[in-house]
Amino acid sequence: MIYGSLDKWLHSEVHSSHPVKILTLVQRLNIVVDIAAALDYLHNYLQPSIVHCDLKPRNILLGEDMVARVGDFSLAKILTDPIGKQLINSKSSVGIHGMIGYAALGN
Repeated sequence: MIYGSLDKWLHSEVHSSHPVKILTLVQRLNIVVDIAAALDYLHNYLQPSIVHCDLKPRNILLGEDMVARVGDFSLAKILTDPIGKQLINSKSSVGIHGMIGYAALGN
């Protein structure tokens, strides 16, 4: 994607040779709306529904005109039953997936 990941915009290196990237309030709000729309589609309109399970700034890619796209579906879960009990009641024998700083409570 043309502008890289959201992580690079939120946590840019101050002492880097590249200028510090700053998002305006309007850009930040547009990014939030883009992410919410993507998740709404995945959860409510796609059949079967998909739950991302690893949403973090590094997995949000910024394209042309700073349009946010959700990426990296390697930990995503496909909900095969209509109510979603399969995912809610499932336990992992491997442990916590994703990064600790962005893991949901209870994982």
